[in-house]
Amino acid sequence: QLELAESGGGLVQPGGSLRLSCAASGGTLDDYAVTWFRQVSGQEREGIACVSSGGNTNYADSVKGRFSVTRDNAKNTVSLQMNSLKPEDTGRYHCTAVRTYGSNACPRDEYVMSYWGEGTLVTVSS
Repeated sequence: QLELAESGGGLVQPGGSLRLSCAASGGTLDDYAVTWFRQVSGQEREGIACVSSGGNTNYADSVKGRFSVTRDNAKNTVSLQMNSLKPEDTGRYHCTAVRTYGSNACPRDEYVMSYWGEGTLVTVSS
């Protein structure tokens, strides 16, 4: 059973940067697409960044150009580099994964994802 654990959240000023990490255990991420979701209070959960098993990426418009998702299969981790942070980026960030069986699929639909981490809280405030 794959387990995911996020780290790296915290308080940052507007315009600052944070790097979130997602560490997998109980299996390897090689054949999984990994997607970061953001839950903002009072809003629907949003899939903001995905990296496929082959390294392809796609992003929500809200973070495009500011966030970057990368994977390190040797370390069994996926990272989310967040730059130029805004107060509206505040929320709980979850790492999720779904096995893609050799395809290069990169879903950002929460109903597709099989495994979820507990999340890490990001607060952007002055």
